[in-house]
Amino acid sequence: MEYTENLEEKMIASEEIFDGEVLHVLKDTVELPNGASATRETIRHKGAVAIVALTEEGEIILERQFRYPIAQVITEIPAGKLDHIGEDRLAAAKRELEEETGFTADNWQVLGEYHPAAAYSDEKITLYLATGLHQGERHLDDDEFLNVFTEPLADAVQEIMDGKITDGKTQVAILKAAKRCL
Repeated sequence: MEYTENLEEKMIASEEIFDGEVLHVLKDTVELPNGASATRETIRHKGAVAIVALTEEGEIILERQFRYPIAQVITEIPAGKLDHIGEDRLAAAKRELEEETGFTADNWQVLGEYHPAAAYSDEKITLYLATGLHQGERHLDDDEFLNVFTEPLADAVQEIMDGKITDGKTQVAILKAAKRCL
C-alpha cells in the first residue's frame, strides 16, 4: 500500500518573482491537504544531464571547476543543462560530454533521475553511464573553464565516502555506476 493519499498540495495562485536565463522563481499560494493555505517559493529549471564516463581501464572522467555560489573549486562529473525544455536528454548528454571533455561514447545507459533540491526546485537531472569512449577535441563554451582528468572509479567512491567529493549529482551518479560496475 502506498502512503501518498492526502499529501498533494494544489496551487491556488502563482506570481512570477524572477525570470532569468537559467532560473525562474515563482511565489505560489497552495491549498494544503487539510484545507489550509501556505506559500511555496519555487525555482523552475529546464533540467540537466550528468555523465559518468568510464574508460576500459576502469577510470572515470572528472572535472575540476570553480563554482561561484560556494566560492570553491570542486570535483564533478561532466554535466550540463538542457538547451530548452523538452530537449532529448540523451542528445544533451552526448553534447555535454563531448563539449566539456572531448570524449564520445558508443554505449549509454540511464543510471536514473536525480532531484537535487526537491524542496524548492523542479530541476531534474538524468544520470548516465557512458562506455566505449573515444577521445576527440573539447568545445568549451566561452564562459566555461574546467580541468579534465581521469581517476579509478573505486578511488572516486572512496573520495565520496571521505567527504572530498561534495557535489550531489556527482556523488549519486558515481555510487550508482560503482554498484553496476565494481
